[in-house]
Amino acid sequence: MSTLDSSVGYRASTTLAGHLQRILVDLIALQLNAKQAHWNVVGHNFRDLHLQLDEIVDIARTAGDTIAERMRALDAVPDGRPAIVAGSDQPVLAPGEQDTSATVHAMTEQLRKLAAVVREVHDEVDAEDPSTSDLLHTIITEIEQQAWMMSAENRGA
Repeated sequence: MSTLDSSVGYRASTTLAGHLQRILVDLIALQLNAKQAHWNVVGHNFRDLHLQLDEIVDIARTAGDTIAERMRALDAVPDGRPAIVAGSDQPVLAPGEQDTSATVHAMTEQLRKLAAVVREVHDEVDAEDPSTSDLLHTIITEIEQQAWMMSAENRGA
């Protein structure tokens, strides 16, 4: 359970800190995978996808920083070291050049998986700290919008 300590302030419980750490790691993994895809995507509609991948990198970087700083504000310690991020449950992209269609599929899968993780922990976060859950709302909105926009690339009417 979270505590309020007048000398430190509001402290996240182990559960809240764990949920935020999980989201942080997945956001860093998204950032890295989106940049990897950005560098190696080839094929039809390359330029638009190349630019969208950079948008995703920026969203993931900003959201990750927000989560890590929120953790510090709650007296929890974020861990974004490479070995920790390597343990993420997020998909690993194939190496080398990737066709735009395969890239769209892989990135849509990762965006949807991240949104599902944030939704999965949302209610427990909200029950403990509604202020932090407000941050999760923004992340869900941005990630799901990117998933929709990304998935539309491979769809037909």
